[in-house]
Amino acid sequence: MVGQDRTPQYKENSLSLVGAVALGTGVMIGAGIFALTGQMAEMTGRLFPLAFLAAAVIVSFSAYSYVKMSNTFPSAGGIGMYLQKAYGPTLPTAFHALLMYFSMVIAQSFLARTFGSYTLELFDLGDR
Repeated sequence: MVGQDRTPQYKENSLSLVGAVALGTGVMIGAGIFALTGQMAEMTGRLFPLAFLAAAVIVSFSAYSYVKMSNTFPSAGGIGMYLQKAYGPTLPTAFHALLMYFSMVIAQSFLARTFGSYTLELFDLGDR
């Protein structure tokens, strides 16, 4: 909802800017630094710094597009709102939303597996 001064007015108890930044930072630190860094280092070997640099370049394009979209369409809708703005209320919007959902499920299962393997290492139980 937009007020008279054209600034977004969010519902009470909705996710605030500080909350969204905290959530995003927590996910990035938890997944990117603690969970995936070790596996990435193992997979890339000596090219590890180059892989990190390539990932930073790729992510910067995504971050830039999110900043531009959020400045143009301030909303608490997130990726669903962006898909609706791109495709309208059509079948491709629903299809892409489902793809986003499934990619998040896959990413979370990968993180759960990684944390599980780290836990096994902590208690020296091996790879079971």
